[in-house]
Amino acid sequence: MARQLRPVELEFVDEAPVRLVFAATLSARPSAVYTALAEDTADWPRWFTAVTAARSTDGGAGREVRLKGGTVFTESVLVREPVRRYTYRVEQTNAPGLRALVEEWTITATPAGSRVRWTFAADGPAPLRAALRLGRVGLGRAFREAMRNLDRRLAAPGT
Repeated sequence: MARQLRPVELEFVDEAPVRLVFAATLSARPSAVYTALAEDTADWPRWFTAVTAARSTDGGAGREVRLKGGTVFTESVLVREPVRRYTYRVEQTNAPGLRALVEEWTITATPAGSRVRWTFAADGPAPLRAALRLGRVGLGRAFREAMRNLDRRLAAPGT
């Protein structure tokens, strides 16, 4: 059953009790990376294997994302800075224990392409916070795999 999360604001990205930050370098241009993250929502399962379905809602102001294992997130987009930043807050989820969750993707141009940073900012009871910190390795692995997949996808002809 979906539960309503605390409606935190943008500063939560920097102030959350749990902040997991991951970064990767891609050969793709920042504009292509931004488009994949913020505009081609339905394509997320093609490159982020933890995602089984994703769709834009409310005319692009929100998203619904389904993960392997059955977790569902209903999200509101907080920031759209084309080619630079994409941030969203989870409004509802069936994930146990979460009280608040914001994810932020920032993209920086590099001489060889892009540098992508993903910040996973969360709050919940102490056992959940500990589990998230312990899960850093797995989340990092999923992020790096997703970025490799995305970079290959963006380099492929016709995408």
